[in-house]
Amino acid sequence: MHLPLPVEEEAPTRPVLHSDQEVPTQSRSLSAASASQEAEILSQEPDVLDELTRPAEEPPLTGSASVTVPFFGARRFARDLAARVAELEASIEKYGLLELIELDAEKERRASEIAAQHSASEAAAAQRIAETTARLATSGAVLAALEADIAARRSDLSALQEEIIGVRGSLEIQELGLYDYEHPAESSADLATRLEALRSEIKTAVREKRAAHSAATFTFNNSQTQGRTFLRDMTKLLLRAYNAEAENCVKTVRAGNLATAQARLSRAAETIERQGSMVSLTIDPEYHWMRLTEIQLANDHLQALQRERELERARRDELREQRKAEQELAREHERLDKERAHYIATLSALEANGDTAGAERLRARIEDVDRALTDVDHRAANVRAGYVYVISNRGAFGGGIVKIGMTRRLEPMDRVYELGGASVPFRFDVHALFFADDAVGIETMLHQTFASRRVNRVNLRREFFFVTPEEVLEQLKAHSVEIVEFRTEVASEEYLASVALTTPAS
Repeated sequence: MHLPLPVEEEAPTRPVLHSDQEVPTQSRSLSAASASQEAEILSQEPDVLDELTRPAEEPPLTGSASVTVPFFGARRFARDLAARVAELEASIEKYGLLELIELDAEKERRASEIAAQHSASEAAAAQRIAETTARLATSGAVLAALEADIAARRSDLSALQEEIIGVRGSLEIQELGLYDYEHPAESSADLATRLEALRSEIKTAVREKRAAHSAATFTFNNSQTQGRTFLRDMTKLLLRAYNAEAENCVKTVRAGNLATAQARLSRAAETIERQGSMVSLTIDPEYHWMRLTEIQLANDHLQALQRERELERARRDELREQRKAEQELAREHERLDKERAHYIATLSALEANGDTAGAERLRARIEDVDRALTDVDHRAANVRAGYVYVISNRGAFGGGIVKIGMTRRLEPMDRVYELGGASVPFRFDVHALFFADDAVGIETMLHQTFASRRVNRVNLRREFFFVTPEEVLEQLKAHSVEIVEFRTEVASEEYLASVALTTPAS
Protein backbone atom coordinates (compact mmCIF):
# COMPACT_ATOMS: atom_id res chain seq x y z
CA MET A 1 0.00 0.00 0.00
CA HIS A 2 1.30 3.35 -1.02
CA LEU A 3 0.51 6.42 1.02
CA PRO A 4 0.92 10.01 -0.27
CA LEU A 5 3.92 11.60 1.20
CA PRO A 6 3.43 15.10 2.41
CA VAL A 7 5.78 17.53 0.83
CA GLU A 8 7.17 20.31 2.89
CA GLU A 9 7.96 22.55 0.04
CA GLU A 10 6.57 22.31 -3.43
CA ALA A 11 9.31 22.20 -5.94
CA PRO A 12 8.89 24.06 -9.18
CA THR A 13 8.22 21.78 -12.02
CA ARG A 14 9.10 22.29 -15.68
CA PRO A 15 6.05 22.33 -17.85
CA VAL A 16 5.87 19.67 -20.52
CA LEU A 17 4.35 20.90 -23.76
CA HIS A 18 2.56 18.70 -26.15
CA SER A 19 2.51 19.15 -29.90
CA ASP A 20 -1.06 20.49 -29.95
CA GLN A 21 -0.47 23.17 -27.32
CA GLU A 22 0.25 26.82 -28.21
CA VAL A 23 3.70 28.05 -27.22
CA PRO A 24 3.75 31.46 -25.61
CA THR A 25 5.42 34.22 -27.62
CA GLN A 26 8.15 34.81 -25.06
CA SER A 27 8.81 31.06 -24.83
CA ARG A 28 9.11 30.80 -28.58
CA SER A 29 11.59 33.65 -28.71
CA LEU A 30 13.54 32.28 -25.79
CA SER A 31 13.59 28.72 -27.13
CA ALA A 32 14.59 29.98 -30.55
CA ALA A 33 17.34 32.14 -29.12
CA SER A 34 18.62 29.44 -26.70
CA ALA A 35 18.41 26.32 -28.82
CA SER A 36 22.14 26.04 -29.02
CA GLN A 37 22.55 26.73 -25.32
CA GLU A 38 20.07 24.00 -24.42
CA ALA A 39 21.98 21.59 -26.57
CA GLU A 40 25.11 22.57 -24.67
CA ILE A 41 23.35 22.05 -21.34
CA LEU A 42 22.09 18.64 -22.34
CA SER A 43 25.48 17.58 -23.60
CA GLN A 44 27.19 18.66 -20.38
CA GLU A 45 24.55 17.24 -18.00
CA PRO A 46 23.63 13.76 -19.14
CA ASP A 47 22.30 12.93 -15.74
CA VAL A 48 19.90 15.80 -15.90
CA LEU A 49 18.74 14.60 -19.28
CA ASP A 50 18.32 11.13 -17.96
CA GLU A 51 16.41 12.46 -15.00
CA LEU A 52 14.06 14.45 -17.20
CA THR A 53 13.55 11.70 -19.70
CA ARG A 54 13.38 8.76 -17.25
CA PRO A 55 9.91 7.23 -17.27
CA ALA A 56 7.99 7.17 -14.07
CA GLU A 57 8.38 4.12 -11.96
CA GLU A 58 4.77 4.20 -11.11
CA PRO A 59 1.93 4.76 -13.47
CA PRO A 60 0.61 8.28 -13.41
CA LEU A 61 -2.26 9.10 -11.15
CA THR A 62 -5.50 10.22 -12.58
CA GLY A 63 -6.87 13.50 -11.53
CA SER A 64 -4.45 15.99 -10.03
CA ALA A 65 -0.75 15.83 -10.75
CA SER A 66 0.94 13.89 -7.97
CA VAL A 67 3.98 11.72 -7.38
CA THR A 68 3.77 8.24 -5.94
CA VAL A 69 6.10 7.96 -2.99
CA PRO A 70 7.15 4.57 -1.60
CA PHE A 71 5.84 3.72 1.75
CA PHE A 72 9.20 3.17 3.25
CA GLY A 73 11.87 5.84 2.84
CA ALA A 74 9.44 8.57 1.78
CA ARG A 75 11.25 11.31 3.61
CA ARG A 76 14.49 10.40 2.04
CA PHE A 77 12.81 10.20 -1.31
CA ALA A 78 11.41 13.68 -0.84
CA ARG A 79 14.76 15.10 0.14
CA ASP A 80 16.32 13.52 -2.90
CA LEU A 81 13.66 15.02 -5.12
CA ALA A 82 14.08 18.41 -3.54
CA ALA A 83 17.80 18.24 -4.02
CA ARG A 84 17.35 17.22 -7.59
CA VAL A 85 14.92 20.06 -8.22
CA ALA A 86 17.31 22.56 -6.71
CA GLU A 87 20.09 21.18 -8.82
CA LEU A 88 17.95 21.45 -11.92
CA GLU A 89 16.96 25.02 -11.10
CA ALA A 90 20.59 25.93 -10.62
CA SER A 91 21.45 24.42 -13.96
CA ILE A 92 18.62 26.28 -15.64
CA GLU A 93 19.73 29.52 -14.04
CA LYS A 94 23.30 28.84 -14.92
CA TYR A 95 22.85 27.88 -18.54
CA GLY A 96 19.90 29.54 -20.03
CA LEU A 97 17.10 31.53 -18.60
CA LEU A 98 18.87 34.69 -17.39
CA GLU A 99 21.22 34.69 -20.32
CA LEU A 100 18.29 34.34 -22.70
CA ILE A 101 16.71 37.44 -21.18
CA GLU A 102 19.96 39.32 -21.61
CA LEU A 103 20.24 38.04 -25.16
CA ASP A 104 16.77 39.31 -25.89
CA ALA A 105 17.72 42.72 -24.53
CA GLU A 106 20.93 42.62 -26.58
CA LYS A 107 18.88 41.68 -29.58
CA GLU A 108 16.66 44.69 -29.09
CA ARG A 109 19.70 46.91 -28.59
CA ARG A 110 21.31 45.52 -31.73
CA ALA A 111 18.06 45.96 -33.62
CA SER A 112 17.97 49.60 -32.49
CA GLU A 113 21.56 50.07 -33.60
CA ILE A 114 20.82 48.42 -36.92
CA ALA A 115 17.78 50.66 -37.38
CA ALA A 116 19.88 53.72 -36.52
CA GLN A 117 22.60 52.62 -38.90
CA HIS A 118 19.98 51.94 -41.57
CA SER A 119 18.54 55.43 -41.07
CA ALA A 120 22.01 56.96 -41.22
CA SER A 121 22.76 54.93 -44.35
CA GLU A 122 19.53 56.07 -45.92
CA ALA A 123 20.29 59.71 -45.06
CA ALA A 124 23.81 59.39 -46.45
CA ALA A 125 22.46 57.69 -49.55
CA ALA A 126 19.85 60.45 -49.95
CA GLN A 127 22.56 63.08 -49.59
CA ARG A 128 24.72 61.29 -52.13
CA ILE A 129 21.74 61.04 -54.47
CA ALA A 130 21.06 64.77 -54.06
CA GLU A 131 24.70 65.60 -54.68
CA THR A 132 24.75 63.32 -57.70
CA THR A 133 21.54 64.89 -59.01
CA ALA A 134 23.03 68.36 -58.58
CA ARG A 135 26.18 67.28 -60.37
CA LEU A 136 24.06 65.78 -63.14
CA ALA A 137 22.09 69.03 -63.46
CA THR A 138 25.32 71.03 -63.63
CA SER A 139 26.73 68.57 -66.12
CA GLY A 140 23.52 68.87 -68.16
CA ALA A 141 23.83 72.65 -68.30
CA VAL A 142 27.48 72.38 -69.26
CA LEU A 143 26.56 69.79 -71.88
CA ALA A 144 23.83 72.05 -73.28
CA ALA A 145 26.28 74.96 -73.44
CA LEU A 146 28.83 72.76 -75.16
CA GLU A 147 26.24 71.54 -77.64
CA ALA A 148 25.20 75.14 -78.39
CA ASP A 149 28.84 76.12 -78.84
CA ILE A 150 29.38 73.13 -81.12
CA ALA A 151 26.31 74.12 -83.19
CA ALA A 152 27.57 77.71 -83.47
CA ARG A 153 31.02 76.55 -84.49
CA ARG A 154 29.50 74.20 -87.05
CA SER A 155 27.52 77.11 -88.47
CA ASP A 156 30.68 79.22 -88.62
CA LEU A 157 32.49 76.33 -90.25
CA SER A 158 29.73 75.97 -92.82
CA ALA A 159 29.88 79.69 -93.59
CA LEU A 160 33.66 79.55 -93.89
CA GLN A 161 33.41 76.54 -96.18
CA GLU A 162 30.94 78.41 -98.39
CA GLU A 163 33.27 81.41 -98.39
CA ILE A 164 36.19 79.17 -99.30
CA ILE A 165 34.14 77.71 -102.14
CA GLY A 166 33.31 81.23 -103.32
CA VAL A 167 36.95 82.29 -103.11
CA ARG A 168 38.05 79.20 -105.01
CA GLY A 169 35.41 79.92 -107.64
CA SER A 170 36.61 83.52 -107.90
CA LEU A 171 40.20 82.34 -108.26
CA GLU A 172 39.21 79.92 -110.99
CA ILE A 173 37.33 82.67 -112.79
CA GLN A 174 40.22 85.11 -112.38
CA GLU A 175 42.57 82.53 -113.89
CA LEU A 176 40.47 82.92 -117.04
CA GLY A 177 40.89 86.70 -117.02
CA LEU A 178 37.46 87.59 -115.59
CA TYR A 179 37.74 90.25 -112.87
CA ASP A 180 35.24 92.44 -110.99
CA TYR A 181 36.59 95.64 -112.48
CA GLU A 182 34.88 99.01 -112.20
CA HIS A 183 32.16 99.30 -114.80
CA PRO A 184 30.78 102.70 -115.88
CA ALA A 185 27.17 101.53 -115.45
CA GLU A 186 27.65 100.52 -111.80
CA SER A 187 26.65 104.02 -110.68
CA SER A 188 23.59 104.14 -112.91
CA ALA A 189 20.23 103.92 -111.17
CA ASP A 190 18.62 102.36 -114.26
CA LEU A 191 21.41 100.11 -115.54
CA ALA A 192 23.07 98.85 -112.33
CA THR A 193 20.55 96.03 -111.83
CA ARG A 194 20.84 94.87 -115.45
CA LEU A 195 24.63 94.98 -115.22
CA GLU A 196 24.66 92.91 -112.02
CA ALA A 197 22.42 90.23 -113.56
CA LEU A 198 24.52 90.17 -116.74
CA ARG A 199 27.77 89.80 -114.82
CA SER A 200 26.27 86.93 -112.83
CA GLU A 201 25.36 85.15 -116.08
CA ILE A 202 28.87 85.74 -117.45
CA LYS A 203 30.47 84.24 -114.33
CA THR A 204 28.10 81.27 -114.43
CA ALA A 205 29.00 80.58 -118.06
CA VAL A 206 32.72 80.67 -117.25
CA ARG A 207 32.29 78.54 -114.12
CA GLU A 208 30.27 75.93 -116.02
CA LYS A 209 32.82 75.95 -118.87
CA ARG A 210 30.30 77.26 -121.40
CA ALA A 211 32.32 80.31 -122.44
CA ALA A 212 34.49 78.48 -124.96
CA HIS A 213 34.36 75.18 -126.85
CA SER A 214 37.11 72.94 -128.16
CA ALA A 215 37.60 69.48 -129.64
CA ALA A 216 36.32 66.60 -127.53
CA THR A 217 39.52 64.57 -127.86
CA PHE A 218 43.05 65.48 -128.81
CA THR A 219 46.27 63.48 -128.86
CA PHE A 220 49.55 65.14 -128.02
CA ASN A 221 52.82 63.17 -128.25
CA ASN A 222 50.71 60.04 -128.79
CA SER A 223 49.08 60.60 -125.39
CA GLN A 224 45.44 61.44 -124.84
CA THR A 225 46.21 62.54 -121.27
CA GLN A 226 48.70 65.11 -122.53
CA GLY A 227 46.19 66.03 -125.20
CA ARG A 228 43.51 66.80 -122.62
CA THR A 229 46.02 68.87 -120.65
CA PHE A 230 46.96 70.76 -123.81
CA LEU A 231 43.29 71.44 -124.61
CA ARG A 232 42.62 72.72 -121.09
CA ASP A 233 45.65 75.01 -121.04
CA MET A 234 45.03 76.33 -124.55
CA THR A 235 41.37 77.06 -123.74
CA LYS A 236 42.34 78.91 -120.56
CA LEU A 237 44.99 80.94 -122.37
CA LEU A 238 42.82 82.08 -125.26
CA LEU A 239 39.74 82.66 -123.07
CA ARG A 240 41.88 84.78 -120.77
CA ALA A 241 43.00 86.85 -123.76
CA TYR A 242 39.39 87.27 -124.92
CA ASN A 243 38.18 88.38 -121.47
CA ALA A 244 41.04 90.86 -121.19
CA GLU A 245 40.07 92.32 -124.55
CA ALA A 246 36.42 92.57 -123.43
CA GLU A 247 37.47 94.43 -120.28
CA ASN A 248 39.60 96.84 -122.30
CA CYS A 249 36.68 97.49 -124.65
CA VAL A 250 34.41 98.33 -121.72
CA LYS A 251 36.98 100.66 -120.18
CA THR A 252 37.76 102.48 -123.43
CA VAL A 253 34.26 102.79 -124.87
CA ARG A 254 32.92 106.31 -125.22
CA ALA A 255 29.52 107.77 -125.93
CA GLY A 256 30.21 107.91 -129.66
CA ASN A 257 32.33 104.82 -130.39
CA LEU A 258 30.11 101.88 -129.43
CA ALA A 259 30.32 100.27 -132.85
CA THR A 260 34.11 100.55 -132.83
CA ALA A 261 34.43 98.90 -129.40
CA GLN A 262 32.08 96.04 -130.28
CA ALA A 263 33.84 95.45 -133.60
CA ARG A 264 37.14 95.29 -131.73
CA LEU A 265 35.83 92.52 -129.46
CA SER A 266 34.36 90.62 -132.41
CA ARG A 267 37.75 90.73 -134.15
CA ALA A 268 39.32 89.31 -130.98
CA ALA A 269 36.84 86.39 -131.04
CA GLU A 270 37.62 85.76 -134.71
CA THR A 271 41.35 85.83 -134.02
CA ILE A 272 40.98 83.29 -131.19
CA GLU A 273 38.94 81.03 -133.44
CA ARG A 274 41.56 81.27 -136.16
CA GLN A 275 44.49 80.63 -133.81
CA GLY A 276 42.69 77.76 -132.10
CA SER A 277 41.54 76.06 -135.27
CA MET A 278 43.90 73.14 -134.64
CA VAL A 279 41.85 72.16 -131.60
CA SER A 280 38.53 73.61 -132.88
CA LEU A 281 38.60 76.31 -130.20
CA THR A 282 35.80 78.90 -130.45
CA ILE A 283 34.15 81.48 -128.20
CA ASP A 284 30.57 80.53 -127.41
CA PRO A 285 28.18 82.84 -129.37
CA GLU A 286 25.94 83.41 -126.36
CA TYR A 287 28.93 84.28 -124.19
CA HIS A 288 30.18 86.67 -126.90
CA TRP A 289 26.73 88.29 -127.02
CA MET A 290 26.79 88.82 -123.23
CA ARG A 291 30.18 90.54 -123.42
CA LEU A 292 28.90 92.75 -126.27
CA THR A 293 25.88 93.61 -124.14
CA GLU A 294 28.23 94.57 -121.32
CA ILE A 295 29.89 97.07 -123.67
CA GLN A 296 26.44 98.30 -124.71
CA LEU A 297 25.48 98.99 -121.09
CA ALA A 298 28.67 100.96 -120.57
CA ASN A 299 27.97 103.00 -123.69
CA ASP A 300 24.34 103.63 -122.69
CA HIS A 301 25.44 104.96 -119.33
CA LEU A 302 28.12 107.16 -120.88
CA GLN A 303 25.60 108.54 -123.35
CA ALA A 304 23.18 109.25 -120.51
CA LEU A 305 25.96 111.10 -118.69
CA GLN A 306 26.79 113.06 -121.81
CA ARG A 307 23.15 113.98 -122.34
CA GLU A 308 22.95 115.09 -118.73
CA ARG A 309 26.06 117.22 -119.16
CA GLU A 310 24.68 118.71 -122.36
CA LEU A 311 21.36 119.45 -120.69
CA GLU A 312 23.14 121.04 -117.77
CA ARG A 313 25.21 123.14 -120.14
CA ALA A 314 22.07 124.10 -122.04
CA ARG A 315 20.35 125.04 -118.79
CA ARG A 316 23.29 127.21 -117.85
CA ASP A 317 23.21 128.83 -121.29
CA GLU A 318 19.49 129.41 -120.97
CA LEU A 319 19.89 130.94 -117.52
CA ARG A 320 22.71 133.11 -118.79
CA GLU A 321 20.57 134.18 -121.73
CA GLN A 322 17.68 134.90 -119.39
CA ARG A 323 19.88 136.99 -117.10
CA LYS A 324 21.13 138.95 -120.07
CA ALA A 325 17.56 139.57 -121.22
CA GLU A 326 16.52 140.64 -117.73
CA GLN A 327 19.50 142.96 -117.48
CA GLU A 328 18.71 144.46 -120.87
CA LEU A 329 15.07 144.95 -119.89
CA ALA A 330 16.12 146.56 -116.62
CA ARG A 331 18.53 148.90 -118.41
CA GLU A 332 15.90 149.74 -121.00
CA HIS A 333 13.35 150.43 -118.29
CA GLU A 334 15.81 152.70 -116.49
CA ARG A 335 16.63 154.54 -119.75
CA LEU A 336 12.95 155.05 -120.54
CA ASP A 337 12.27 156.30 -117.01
CA LYS A 338 15.06 158.86 -117.30
CA GLU A 339 13.90 159.89 -120.76
CA ARG A 340 10.31 160.32 -119.55
CA ALA A 341 11.45 162.37 -116.54
CA HIS A 342 13.53 164.59 -118.84
CA TYR A 343 10.59 165.08 -121.20
CA ILE A 344 8.25 165.99 -118.32
CA ALA A 345 10.74 168.56 -116.99
CA THR A 346 11.17 170.05 -120.45
CA LEU A 347 7.40 170.06 -120.98
CA SER A 348 6.93 172.14 -117.83
CA ALA A 349 9.49 174.67 -119.05
CA LEU A 350 7.86 174.91 -122.48
CA GLU A 351 4.44 175.40 -120.99
CA ALA A 352 5.84 178.11 -118.69
CA ASN A 353 7.34 179.88 -121.73
CA GLY A 354 4.11 179.52 -123.71
CA ASP A 355 5.58 177.22 -126.42
CA THR A 356 2.43 175.30 -127.21
CA ALA A 357 3.75 173.53 -130.33
CA GLY A 358 6.87 172.30 -128.54
CA ALA A 359 4.74 171.13 -125.63
CA GLU A 360 2.55 169.06 -127.97
CA ARG A 361 5.59 167.41 -129.54
CA LEU A 362 6.92 166.51 -126.09
CA ARG A 363 3.57 165.08 -125.06
CA ALA A 364 3.64 162.80 -128.13
CA ARG A 365 7.16 161.65 -127.18
CA ILE A 366 6.05 161.02 -123.60
CA GLU A 367 3.24 158.82 -124.92
CA ASP A 368 5.76 156.86 -127.02
CA VAL A 369 7.93 156.39 -123.93
CA ASP A 370 4.93 155.21 -121.92
CA ARG A 371 4.10 152.64 -124.60
CA ALA A 372 7.71 151.46 -124.59
CA LEU A 373 7.66 151.15 -120.80
CA THR A 374 4.45 149.14 -121.01
CA ASP A 375 6.04 146.83 -123.59
CA VAL A 376 9.15 146.37 -121.44
CA ASP A 377 7.05 145.58 -118.38
CA HIS A 378 4.99 143.11 -120.40
CA ARG A 379 8.07 141.30 -121.68
CA ALA A 380 9.61 141.22 -118.23
CA ALA A 381 6.44 139.73 -116.75
CA ASN A 382 5.79 137.30 -119.64
CA VAL A 383 8.69 134.84 -119.75
CA ARG A 384 7.26 133.16 -122.86
CA ALA A 385 7.46 136.32 -124.92
CA GLY A 386 10.47 136.83 -127.15
CA TYR A 387 11.89 136.65 -130.67
CA VAL A 388 11.86 133.52 -132.83
CA TYR A 389 14.71 133.24 -135.33
CA VAL A 390 15.39 130.97 -138.32
CA ILE A 391 19.02 131.20 -139.46
CA SER A 392 21.47 129.21 -141.61
CA ASN A 393 25.19 129.06 -142.30
CA ARG A 394 25.87 127.79 -145.76
CA GLY A 395 29.62 128.15 -145.46
CA ALA A 396 29.81 126.13 -142.22
CA PHE A 397 27.12 123.46 -142.71
CA GLY A 398 26.17 123.59 -146.37
CA GLY A 399 22.71 124.01 -147.79
CA GLY A 400 19.57 122.40 -146.43
CA ILE A 401 20.40 122.96 -142.73
CA VAL A 402 18.81 125.64 -140.57
CA LYS A 403 18.87 126.56 -136.88
CA ILE A 404 15.55 127.35 -135.16
CA GLY A 405 15.59 129.10 -131.78
CA MET A 406 14.28 131.99 -129.67
CA THR A 407 15.69 134.78 -127.54
CA ARG A 408 14.28 137.27 -125.04
CA ARG A 409 16.91 139.89 -125.78
CA LEU A 410 15.78 143.44 -126.49
CA GLU A 411 18.19 143.32 -129.41
CA PRO A 412 17.71 139.81 -130.86
CA MET A 413 20.49 140.29 -133.40
CA ASP A 414 22.95 140.32 -130.50
CA ARG A 415 22.11 136.66 -129.97
CA VAL A 416 22.57 135.92 -133.68
CA TYR A 417 25.96 137.62 -133.63
CA GLU A 418 27.00 135.54 -130.59
CA LEU A 419 26.06 132.33 -132.39
CA GLY A 420 28.20 133.37 -135.35
CA GLY A 421 31.27 133.95 -133.23
CA ALA A 422 34.66 132.31 -133.41
CA SER A 423 33.22 128.77 -133.25
CA VAL A 424 32.05 128.93 -136.89
CA PRO A 425 33.94 130.21 -139.95
CA PHE A 426 31.13 132.50 -141.18
CA ARG A 427 28.32 134.55 -139.71
CA PHE A 428 24.79 133.23 -139.76
CA ASP A 429 22.30 134.44 -142.37
CA VAL A 430 18.84 135.39 -141.05
CA HIS A 431 15.76 134.00 -142.80
CA ALA A 432 13.21 135.15 -140.20
CA LEU A 433 13.29 137.13 -136.95
CA PHE A 434 9.94 138.07 -135.42
CA PHE A 435 8.46 138.85 -132.01
CA ALA A 436 5.72 136.68 -130.47
CA ASP A 437 3.94 136.65 -127.14
CA ASP A 438 4.36 132.85 -127.10
CA ALA A 439 7.79 132.51 -128.64
CA VAL A 440 8.47 129.44 -126.50
CA GLY A 441 5.37 127.69 -127.89
CA ILE A 442 6.26 128.49 -131.52
CA GLU A 443 9.82 127.25 -131.03
CA THR A 444 8.58 124.01 -129.39
CA MET A 445 6.08 123.43 -132.22
CA LEU A 446 8.77 123.74 -134.90
CA HIS A 447 11.17 121.49 -132.98
CA GLN A 448 8.55 118.76 -132.57
CA THR A 449 7.53 119.01 -136.23
CA PHE A 450 11.09 118.46 -137.46
CA ALA A 451 12.22 116.14 -134.60
CA SER A 452 12.93 113.23 -136.96
CA ARG A 453 15.24 115.46 -139.02
CA ARG A 454 17.49 116.66 -136.20
CA VAL A 455 21.18 116.80 -136.95
CA ASN A 456 22.12 115.91 -133.34
CA ARG A 457 19.62 113.51 -131.76
CA VAL A 458 21.61 113.09 -128.56
CA ASN A 459 21.82 116.70 -127.42
CA LEU A 460 18.42 118.24 -128.03
CA ARG A 461 19.75 121.74 -127.31
CA ARG A 462 21.64 121.60 -130.60
CA GLU A 463 18.81 123.14 -132.59
CA PHE A 464 19.98 122.26 -136.12
CA PHE A 465 17.66 120.49 -138.59
CA PHE A 466 17.95 119.01 -142.06
CA VAL A 467 15.18 121.25 -143.46
CA THR A 468 14.96 124.15 -145.88
CA PRO A 469 13.72 127.67 -145.06
CA GLU A 470 10.71 127.04 -147.30
CA GLU A 471 9.60 124.09 -145.16
CA VAL A 472 9.84 126.22 -142.01
CA LEU A 473 7.75 128.93 -143.62
CA GLU A 474 5.08 126.39 -144.58
CA GLN A 475 4.80 125.21 -140.98
CA LEU A 476 4.51 128.79 -139.68
CA LYS A 477 1.69 129.47 -142.12
CA ALA A 478 0.02 126.15 -141.26
CA HIS A 479 -0.12 127.20 -137.60
CA SER A 480 -1.29 130.75 -138.40
CA VAL A 481 1.79 132.42 -136.98
CA GLU A 482 1.84 136.14 -137.73
CA ILE A 483 5.08 137.00 -139.47
CA VAL A 484 5.97 140.16 -141.35
CA GLU A 485 9.13 139.16 -143.20
CA PHE A 486 10.62 135.76 -144.15
CA ARG A 487 13.47 135.44 -146.65
CA THR A 488 13.95 132.02 -148.19
CA GLU A 489 17.04 133.14 -150.08
CA VAL A 490 19.90 134.91 -148.33
CA ALA A 491 23.02 136.55 -149.66
CA SER A 492 25.67 134.61 -147.69
CA GLU A 493 28.01 137.45 -148.46
CA GLU A 494 31.03 136.29 -146.41
CA TYR A 495 30.85 132.77 -147.80
CA LEU A 496 30.46 133.84 -151.43
CA ALA A 497 33.25 136.37 -151.05
CA SER A 498 35.54 133.70 -149.63
CA VAL A 499 34.66 131.35 -152.47
CA ALA A 500 35.41 134.10 -154.96
CA LEU A 501 38.78 134.76 -153.37
CA THR A 502 39.77 131.10 -153.33
CA THR A 503 38.69 130.44 -156.94
CA PRO A 504 41.59 131.17 -159.31
CA ALA A 505 40.83 133.62 -162.09
CA SER A 506 40.44 132.01 -165.50
